[in-house]
Amino acid sequence: MKVPDLIRHAASDLLAEYALLIDEDRLEDWVELFDEACDYKVVTRENVEQGLPNVLIWCDNKNMLRDRIASYRNVNEYNLHWDRHVIGAPRFCAKAAGAWVIEAGYSLFQTDMEGVSRLFSVGRYRIEFAVREEAARIKSALVIADSGLIPTLLASPI
Repeated sequence: MKVPDLIRHAASDLLAEYALLIDEDRLEDWVELFDEACDYKVVTRENVEQGLPNVLIWCDNKNMLRDRIASYRNVNEYNLHWDRHVIGAPRFCAKAAGAWVIEAGYSLFQTDMEGVSRLFSVGRYRIEFAVREEAARIKSALVIADSGLIPTLLASPI
């Protein structure tokens, strides 16, 4: 598939910004990477492969993402930690209706307040995005975790 350089750079920048904002605990800014009518899901690979509808997290618009972050900040009790993402290069999968679809593998490490780091989640992103005014905005983000075994509460985004 022939992909213009502007789109390739926008996809790489989007993935880098996505990870950086989560890793720096700038979750309110992370939400701004999404369109208002977005869709964010965290699912397991097993459910995807079997066509099962179960999800670990599902926010079907930007206000739901904002609410999830507000709950994370003000209501939920969770293990204090720092996140660190490692994301592979994006692979372009499709183009439809002015949007592009990419996939990229990810590894998410978490470090607790005692300095112990561990692998928290591994999988892939499937992100549909559109570029407007040279900035990419996410229309849909599907996080496909290789395992549904979460060592602690899944509080922050992946």
